[in-house]
Amino acid sequence: MNASLKTSTLVEAIVEKLTNCYIFPERAAQAVTLLRANLAAGVYENFVESNLCDRLSADLFETCADKHLRLIWHESAQASQDEEHLVAALRERFQRENNGIRRVEQLPGNIGLIEITIIPDAATAAESITAALRLVQYTHALILDLRSMLGGAPDGVAFFNSFLFADGEVHLSDIIESGSQGATRQFWTASYVPGPRYTDRPVYLLTSAKTFSGGEALAYDLQALKRATVVGEVTRGGAHASLVLSLREHIELRLPIARPVNAVTGSNWEAIGVQPDMPTPAANALRVAYRVALGTVADNSDVPEVSRAEARRLLEEP
Repeated sequence: MNASLKTSTLVEAIVEKLTNCYIFPERAAQAVTLLRANLAAGVYENFVESNLCDRLSADLFETCADKHLRLIWHESAQASQDEEHLVAALRERFQRENNGIRRVEQLPGNIGLIEITIIPDAATAAESITAALRLVQYTHALILDLRSMLGGAPDGVAFFNSFLFADGEVHLSDIIESGSQGATRQFWTASYVPGPRYTDRPVYLLTSAKTFSGGEALAYDLQALKRATVVGEVTRGGAHASLVLSLREHIELRLPIARPVNAVTGSNWEAIGVQPDMPTPAANALRVAYRVALGTVADNSDVPEVSRAEARRLLEEP
């Protein structure tokens, strides 16, 4: 197959996926018009395939302004495979990353810290999430470090959130799928969790400009429900749930097929990011949140005096 035909075939494969599956039909139509116009004008000629993916992704972003929508180039043809192999690779990643629980720590002053990199689906992540929250169940405040968190499954995020509320009566968000017949899935806190709930104590979320997708969902929902204080930087702004589809050897398309709608705000964080309650550079976010947590403990008459005294002592340290 010559280069022009291969490029044309690739563009038409993208067009077909956009037309049939993308969550915003009007934007899909605009993208299709631009891709076909550029193809006809020879804009995509003389690109090596990896650079062609970059150019096509730029054109998709120009028309759709969607940070999830993009082409992915793999140097190895083995890396771009069918969905079964993609799911298997994802499962392997979850295991390698301890289902996203990178660190659990009790900081001086009895402040809990959990660092999260990803939240898999609830069936996969439940044991790891429950174990992490068991280790901080007796702390006086909790810091969740989302600064390196890049993704998560909606039901896994809802499962994590369930530990931070008293019952299953909290409506978190809806996920609206693409297409005129697309389903709407509601996400609520769970009425039962297999471990201790973390309620009536403050929660602080650390964010960075890299925090993305599922990490943003966790922060956005808890902030909207006034269950947590967000400390750090504005996040990347990618809200749409997506699939990775193999177009041919070496090339995949990440295609958004659903959008979240928060139950409180009626919106989401797409393109704008989660706005921190306490803006500060990501590198300083842990120190800022930690000192705020200590101040809350020191001022809380329900906390044992020995813990309040320790918090006051720690705040006096430089």
